[in-house]
Amino acid sequence: MKSLHKFTAWLSLALMVCFTISALTTAWADDEPKPDPSGTATGDRNTVVDAGGTALMVSEPAKLTDEDAKDPAKKKAYDDALKAYNDFKAQSAKEPLALQLADAVGHNRVAINFTWTLVTGFLVMFMQAGFAMVETGLTRAKNTSHTFAMNFMIYPMGMLGFYLCGFAFMFGGMGPIGTMGGYAGLNHEITVHLFGHDWGLLGWKGFLLQGAGYDTAVFTLFLFQMVFMDTTATIPTGALAERWKFSSFMLYGCAIGTIMYPVFGNWVWGGGWLSQLGANFGLGHGHVDFAGSSVVHMQGGVIALIASWIVGARYGKFNKDGSTNFIPPHNIPMAMAGTFILAFGWFGFNPGSSLAATDLRIGVVATNTMLASATGALAACLWMWWFRTKKPDPSMMCNGMLAGLVAITCPCAFVSAGGASILGAVAGVLVVESVFFFDKIGIDDPVGAISVHGVNGAWGCLSLGLFADGTYGDGWNGVPGKVTGLFYGGGMSQFWAELIGVTVCFITLAVLTFVVFKIVGLILGGHRVSEEVEIEGLDIPEMGVLGYSGMVMDKEAETPHPKAFDGARSTRTTSSAKV
Repeated sequence: MKSLHKFTAWLSLALMVCFTISALTTAWADDEPKPDPSGTATGDRNTVVDAGGTALMVSEPAKLTDEDAKDPAKKKAYDDALKAYNDFKAQSAKEPLALQLADAVGHNRVAINFTWTLVTGFLVMFMQAGFAMVETGLTRAKNTSHTFAMNFMIYPMGMLGFYLCGFAFMFGGMGPIGTMGGYAGLNHEITVHLFGHDWGLLGWKGFLLQGAGYDTAVFTLFLFQMVFMDTTATIPTGALAERWKFSSFMLYGCAIGTIMYPVFGNWVWGGGWLSQLGANFGLGHGHVDFAGSSVVHMQGGVIALIASWIVGARYGKFNKDGSTNFIPPHNIPMAMAGTFILAFGWFGFNPGSSLAATDLRIGVVATNTMLASATGALAACLWMWWFRTKKPDPSMMCNGMLAGLVAITCPCAFVSAGGASILGAVAGVLVVESVFFFDKIGIDDPVGAISVHGVNGAWGCLSLGLFADGTYGDGWNGVPGKVTGLFYGGGMSQFWAELIGVTVCFITLAVLTFVVFKIVGLILGGHRVSEEVEIEGLDIPEMGVLGYSGMVMDKEAETPHPKAFDGARSTRTTSSAKV
């Protein structure tokens, strides 16, 4: 209890610090872009663009320096731009009603993007129910209440941490929110100057959504990005199910939204150094991740891997000779229903990452998402059936579908339907082999979270460097031209950027997870319940209520006991899988 009181004191101090930073940020903001908490000033004639992205308004060109004025090409370009500006200004004076109409059009365009982003965020939020059902269905009946409760409580815990400081760390230096009116108040990125360039490390605005963060566009972005963070947060609850202390889980919940998730997220989505690899080093368009194969899924998978290694396997999972005992899931229909909920929510996850209903590429994104899920499920089913167990295995059908969805999340906007189908099928095979691999090396993952999210999050990013077809992404991360992979003539440049991002993701999250779990272990004296509690089931000892009341369960039969080496290895007849 003393340790928990100390932790509460430190948490209160952190809140005070964040309030202070927020107040200082507000005080410094006199010459900064003004937030629009009412939404009435967001979206006007300046946000009107045509289908190709050309703005209605013509801006006055910056005056040339004396030296540039001597360059005939620059002088001509300036003169042409100045003429276009003067012509537009003269025409506007003749038609003032047209500009007033443009203000309404611009506001409505932004309102459409707001609505799209919010509604797709709501879909992603509902994915939490899918995660809970998949994880609970693929674990044992005696731990139902505990497993479901972790999936429930990670939502508020992760959200409050992200609200406290995680959002500011991740997006506090992102610059203009282009699709939602162009508000540029989140403009403080902590940088380091190396190799002649500034490299972003961490955002520093928007704490507690105060000051520069009190804007309608920022609030909308916060909601959408928060539910993405919560997807990362819930992945380890499956990998650590059936032996994780609820108190340890709660402290992890405090860390995931505040610091574990936002650091790498800033480097990719918040204007940080991985997104700058293209502009600063010429590596494609930098590390590109449209909807989160690395930022969301691989981060969660790496956390699950390192945490599973630290916490250890469930009692009875492995024998002394290293052979595996199969621990069957208790409710396959629940897991399959949860998988369909997740697949439905993914239509918010991937298309919603455009942050714009006015970007019609969302049709391609949605269809690619659907195709990859189908080929992933089919490939996993057939691979198990033909090569592994001679049975199709419903749990691995689920994992194959989810693996395809995870893999397509990064490249969904940049690949063709054929590319999406191929990379989804590869993901379906990868998830099967990965589950067996981690069993072989003694990593106990009851639901296959590491394989689905970690392995296929990495594969999804690498696949972009291969399959991006050069039809989308002009100007992505400030690099001219469209995103193009190796198979479409783009060379290895984009692939290297993806490989660097995947490698950095693994190293960063492995270190952060190790540190966080060691600190939590010191505070609580360990992460896992006793062997007796594990055999009895965690529902009553940890949660005080059974998941299934009024039913008699054979808890002893649910827990295999480790066998001494007898010269024969046990054979796994099916797989437990997941999200």
